[in-house]
Amino acid sequence: MKVLSGQAVARLTALLPGRLDLAEMRRDPRRDLLAGLTVAIVALPLALGFGVSSGLGAEAGLATAVVAGALAAVFGGSNLQVSGPTGAMTVVLVPIVAEHGPSGVLTVGLVAGVMLVALALLRAGKYMQYVPAPVVEGFTLGIACVIGLQQIPNALGVPKLEGDRVLVVTWRALAEFAKNPNWTAVALALAVAAVMLIGARRRPAIPFSILAVIVATVVAQMAGLDAAKPIGDLPSGLPAPSLAFLDPGALGSLLAPAVAVAALAALESLLSASVADGMTVGQQHDPDRELFGQGLANIAAPLFGGVPATGAIARTAVNVRTGAGSRLAALVHAAILAAIVFAAAPLVSRIPLAALAGVLLATAIRMVEVGSLRAMARATRSDALILILTAVATLALDLVYAVIIGLVVAGALALRTVAKQARLDQVPLDRGDHSAEEHALLAEHIVAYRVDGPLFFAAAHRFLLELAEVADVRVVILRMSRVTTIDATGALVLKDAIEKLNRRGIVVMTSGIRSGQRQVLDSLGALELLRLEGREYATTPEAIQGARTHLECVGVIPLLPAQKSRPVGLETEETVG
Repeated sequence: MKVLSGQAVARLTALLPGRLDLAEMRRDPRRDLLAGLTVAIVALPLALGFGVSSGLGAEAGLATAVVAGALAAVFGGSNLQVSGPTGAMTVVLVPIVAEHGPSGVLTVGLVAGVMLVALALLRAGKYMQYVPAPVVEGFTLGIACVIGLQQIPNALGVPKLEGDRVLVVTWRALAEFAKNPNWTAVALALAVAAVMLIGARRRPAIPFSILAVIVATVVAQMAGLDAAKPIGDLPSGLPAPSLAFLDPGALGSLLAPAVAVAALAALESLLSASVADGMTVGQQHDPDRELFGQGLANIAAPLFGGVPATGAIARTAVNVRTGAGSRLAALVHAAILAAIVFAAAPLVSRIPLAALAGVLLATAIRMVEVGSLRAMARATRSDALILILTAVATLALDLVYAVIIGLVVAGALALRTVAKQARLDQVPLDRGDHSAEEHALLAEHIVAYRVDGPLFFAAAHRFLLELAEVADVRVVILRMSRVTTIDATGALVLKDAIEKLNRRGIVVMTSGIRSGQRQVLDSLGALELLRLEGREYATTPEAIQGARTHLECVGVIPLLPAQKSRPVGLETEETVG
């Protein structure tokens, strides 16, 4: 017990900040301060917009950006990661709000945070590398489509519509707009989006999102555009931490949504941290520590009324591009947003919802990297299929189902590819394996098959069918030294093949079975008949000699040249197998 507790303490200590983090923050604080200021300017409209889109309001987005952004910066596993509310998380939260209300979202965030901490202690961060690139690309494309569709009601200036299916809500918003058009809201949204997209292409270093929002707000206020509905009143500060939202009786029904939120937070945060590593030289995130930091952030954010948070790819990219070198930049970003909450809440409350919708529309468009999608679609048919399925599932179902579907399809296609690598070929033997007359005898009565690759459930039955076609031979030698892996299905199929060939009067011998595979074969009785008859050999030459001895004992007479019949599968290849 003491050993286990000591290991747990050591594992927890490894996840906590250390002296190296503090030393890195002192290295170039001026550059980190500038990067943090830039990220805060970019993050403000996004935090407001995602808070509104989630259904909990702009104040929830700000609380998440401040609380989760600070904690994830201190305890996370990346020096450059910026965390806060994201579009992907918003997509998951909308149906939770519709079914369980705001308190349900806060509870889900708290439970998801506990799950993330548990994943960190279990060292589950390394499994992120097993998510295929087409799944990530399809996931991102689907999220971009959903985020864009979620902004349609605010961009059209229609009243808030109930529903958790984005396609249905979008259709209703279009119908409502057709009855009572609000061209003011449309103009604001399109103008903000256009300024962001065009400005980012020409002057990427300038934060056009906040500039466009400021101009749109000023124009709406000065022109008295009543049709441009503002965010509304915001509290001047963060609320006191509270667990009043927690209902223990509802935890059972909220467990599945919490798993979905935790899975998404882990996936997006680790993906964002990997992107940050790829944009720099010498930076390497700790995936387990990143999960730990995101877990603490998601435990704390609901206490202040915040929505669940993840690592934000766009804000992290801005942080890297503006020269951030340590986690101080992300901390400064959170501090500046906190100052805005305390000092400028009345001004922020006047921002038109249509302007925020324009920001998120532009963000959704910029998430779609056409070049990357085109390259992925052209790679292989399997990659294109996985990408499309994941994107469609993200749009039609939800993000977690989409990732599961993408992983299942990718796994099935990968198994099919691996299964095709398993081959049963008759190949020429080394000249050193036997003399000239032995070679002639083998050509008449013995055939040697080399089994290459994995012999597992996806390839085993094809192996059985191929082996069952053997004809006009007395002895079959299975050369097993190149079998890379074998599972229970492969062992049972091998046993079945041996029994069927024996019933046809064909003796089966094996050579080169590895020790790791022998245990599987032994446990399922696949080698029992071979051992009883002494037909298992360490090398192919020994098996050949055993075959000759067997043929001599049973008195098999070599066929005359005119009587020779070529065994099925014989190849003319003269290379060594």
